[in-house]
Amino acid sequence: MRRFTQGFYGYAFALFVCLALAVIIVVTAPTGREGQHVPRLDYTITVANYNRSVPYEVWAPAKDPADWIPNSNRIAKGANNSSVLSIGYATAPDAEDERHHAMIVQGAEKPPAAFASRIANSDKSIGTVQIAGANWEKRFREDKNQRTLVRFLPDTTLMVTGTADWPELTTLASTLKQQPKPAN
Repeated sequence: MRRFTQGFYGYAFALFVCLALAVIIVVTAPTGREGQHVPRLDYTITVANYNRSVPYEVWAPAKDPADWIPNSNRIAKGANNSSVLSIGYATAPDAEDERHHAMIVQGAEKPPAAFASRIANSDKSIGTVQIAGANWEKRFREDKNQRTLVRFLPDTTLMVTGTADWPELTTLASTLKQQPKPAN
């Protein structure tokens, strides 16, 4: 045993064993994409709490799009001490088995255009699209690969944004329905 642990040959043997172990680890280690787990978070309580706390109509998905996973939701403080609701999704896997991000954002920050620009990371409209009978403004921030649909309502601003493509954002926007005010 002593001859394997001393001298040049001992060093070479130890180096060979370390390299062999490194190759085995690299070859057998998961890449992170197989069996990718996205946590599912229920947003219904967050939407109900938001609905109780604001004077305007709240919009939320009537039903989640097929194979989409709601994975984040929160109520945050915005400008002018207003509340901002956000519901995040991992979209259905695409052809390369990758999911994209899409998020619904609603708030009553004033001025509405500045709020939309902050969330969209852009103040430039690239057109409009009609979804479920309503006009939505389209914005795109190329360097962040961020697309945003903006709908200005009388008392609130509604946005669907993320790295998802336009058809995916349109799908999410088409699920949005006004939520009835809870009975106190």
